[in-house]
Amino acid sequence: MDDQAHAARTMWNCLHDWWSMLPKDKRSLAAADAAIRQARKEIDWLGVLPAQAAQAVLKTYFQAWRNRWDGRADAPNFKARIRTVMSVDIPQGRDLNITRVHRRWGMVNIPKIGRVRFRWTKDLPVAKHATTGNRVTGARLVKDALGWHIAFRVQALQAKPEPHPGPHVGIDAGVNLPLALSDGNHRDHGRPPRLPNGKADRDKWLNPQEKAKLLGLERRAAQRKQHRQCGEKTSRRLRHTYDQIKQLRAKATRRAVDWQHKTTTSIAMQYGTIVVEQLNIKSMVKSAKGTTEEPGRNVAQKSGLNRAISQEAWGRTVTMLTYKTARHGGALHKVPAPGTSLRCSACGITTPGSREDQATFVCKNPECRLSCNADWNAARNVLHLYRMGHALTPAAGRAVVRRPRGVKPATAR
Repeated sequence: MDDQAHAARTMWNCLHDWWSMLPKDKRSLAAADAAIRQARKEIDWLGVLPAQAAQAVLKTYFQAWRNRWDGRADAPNFKARIRTVMSVDIPQGRDLNITRVHRRWGMVNIPKIGRVRFRWTKDLPVAKHATTGNRVTGARLVKDALGWHIAFRVQALQAKPEPHPGPHVGIDAGVNLPLALSDGNHRDHGRPPRLPNGKADRDKWLNPQEKAKLLGLERRAAQRKQHRQCGEKTSRRLRHTYDQIKQLRAKATRRAVDWQHKTTTSIAMQYGTIVVEQLNIKSMVKSAKGTTEEPGRNVAQKSGLNRAISQEAWGRTVTMLTYKTARHGGALHKVPAPGTSLRCSACGITTPGSREDQATFVCKNPECRLSCNADWNAARNVLHLYRMGHALTPAAGRAVVRRPRGVKPATAR
């Protein structure tokens, strides 16, 4: 499986290199398909990748360029060996031959691998349960620090959901309080984001025993790294220590994603309209160190805040809420973010110094004097902006204008 994943990544890089060097008038799907077939014949280790998986790489690459032409994503680039997730696609599901052998285990055929056992975590339409409108159409193998995993693609016919009759709610994503709801039904994962000394806890999803083990592994890795000379190959013991650290990190990531899935599912089932802020997270987590001529201030504090924001994964939470609300008949809207944390939700006045700290909001207006949680106040402002008609038009809801290749849009002309 590792050889197939490396071959798939190399196939992508060779395809991108071929595409970049070829003149624009000679780029076509048929020419790319012929180049892939020739490469699999001439290069032995590329032949390890099944032909169907190679065609899936080509299909994914062309879809990446279509997303670029339609303005949905950036242009595709080379895939690095270290930063790229190892994966292999199985585009056809008829040869998988999935069978359930136990309550917790199943068997599946993997091309050029053979019969493999996998953990059965969800019912699949196989054998007598498979129909024309409900069947497995393919699978994808993905590897992380905990090993290989398989995800099945299922084609199913689902009725259009009825409009959700639930109430409206505004959500403010924070660090101390992960999800603050405007009705006071906040969602907290029960793990403090900061340590007693005020620093961000990057391992908050691990229990004390796992944290102690992680600390010992990091010290062992640092000690073994001291004995390695510059340019010397990493020892097998050091690589094994790195793998153990990655496994603990992957376990913490799984727990965080599991909490996000359960929380977003309950919110989508309870509320009909969900309103969130339009956050530019990439700009929010920028470093504050500045330059040599103009050094930044409070660099260490900003670094801890950036790490805490990245741990909460606000963008992934919004993505989950988007498709889950649509699945349950609801809708998700975004409103402008500026001012929601500083404006009083009771009187609507923004006064300097009302946000006393990260978790406390006290309105300085003499006629109001509202004192509450800062995140709850921001969530009420978010919902108020939606009710006042300040919701932004989602990019996915706009019509995509398809034009012939080589024709520039009117704004460019």
